[in-house]
Amino acid sequence: MKGFGLVLERLPSGAIRLLLRGELDFEHAYTFDEELQSIERAQPPCIVLDLRELSFVDSCGMGRLVAARRRAHRAKRRLLLVRGGESIDRLLALTRLDEEFEIVGDMPAELLGPPRV
Repeated sequence: MKGFGLVLERLPSGAIRLLLRGELDFEHAYTFDEELQSIERAQPPCIVLDLRELSFVDSCGMGRLVAARRRAHRAKRRLLLVRGGESIDRLLALTRLDEEFEIVGDMPAELLGPPRV
């Protein structure tokens, strides 16, 4: 799949899920970053980057993921990655970023349930 797309979903818990599709490369990385920063301004308690439909990430895309992690850490916001395909997982492991991010295999049930009171 060529190109890049984002699907935004507001979860009952107040978290935001972003499904990333296609290629997070030089051509699309900064557009992704601008969209993500726009979402961050709303100050959701958690942002979930769902990588399951991402087919490719280059160094620019990785850089934007690292920048997102840094901003989340500063804002004390949870940033969660839903594990992608084998090539994405391998890239995260090779760069040791799998040790820096909170990565899960599927959406946590607590984010899909009713909002916390």
